[in-house]
Amino acid sequence: MRRSLSVLFRKEVADHLHSWRFNILIALIALTTLASLYTAAQTIRSVVPQADQPLGDIGLFLKLFTTTDGKLPSFVAFVGFLAPLLGLGMAFDAISSERNKGTLVRLLSQPIYRDDVILAKWFAALAVVGVFFLALGFIVMGLGLFVFGIPPTAEEVLRIVFFLLVTAVYVAVWQSLAILFSIRFRQAATSVLAGLSVWLFFSLFYPMIVNLIAPITGRGTVDDVLREIGRHQFLSRLSPVTLYEEATTILLSPDVRALGPFTLEQAIGAIPTPLPFDQSLLLIWPQIAGLVAMSVVLFGLSFVLFMRQDIRGR
Repeated sequence: MRRSLSVLFRKEVADHLHSWRFNILIALIALTTLASLYTAAQTIRSVVPQADQPLGDIGLFLKLFTTTDGKLPSFVAFVGFLAPLLGLGMAFDAISSERNKGTLVRLLSQPIYRDDVILAKWFAALAVVGVFFLALGFIVMGLGLFVFGIPPTAEEVLRIVFFLLVTAVYVAVWQSLAILFSIRFRQAATSVLAGLSVWLFFSLFYPMIVNLIAPITGRGTVDDVLREIGRHQFLSRLSPVTLYEEATTILLSPDVRALGPFTLEQAIGAIPTPLPFDQSLLLIWPQIAGLVAMSVVLFGLSFVLFMRQDIRGR
């Protein structure tokens, strides 16, 4: 790593950690997820004594992330809803604020490569988000250990860690989009509104559009129905929200064996047991690769636009 990139990286990390905006977003996510953890723990404690399985054989720690009492959403639902806001909130003025304050020109007048500036901002935000979600996940596991007195299995730890890493990649998608808008638009208000509009589109309106374009009618032969489902899934998976939901479902629910239609021929001979971790990871590898590709493409567009942009004017 170049010295200038290292210095800028440390400076950006310090700015994030000391900013009110970041701390407010972190506090919001932490409080809502801990509230969902409390309801999940209460629900599990009321159900477990009635279960036939031993307490350690039912994926207890995974259920902490997915269980809900119907009043509050689950941990994974809260994180899936608020994570894009964290990515957008941390980077919507990454470049535009520097330009409007006139600090970008002074910064690049120093012996610093221009690409170090945008790389430091992207890597710093991603590092802070990754550390935060890993810490939050281990806090949840620690509280679960305190409440139930049973340690998680190695497979549960692996599934939870990969879930947190996938969440960090999901945030990186929205963070890259926010940086792109911060370069394209000079006003921070325009940048954040554009980011929120894209988030609302994929969260609320895109599923409706997919249902209109490729509805699943269920009529016709089996091949016709399978083609309808295939078209619907293909269009749905163009959304990062869908990719993230599918990846987290497989990671945190080992009983889910497929993301598409499960035919009778496939069911014959299948053992009704939870999927091992490596098989679950193999199942969602396309989703993870899709999220990584979206983040890289958006950041690549940001990088090219920033390198070609005239920074002398305001």
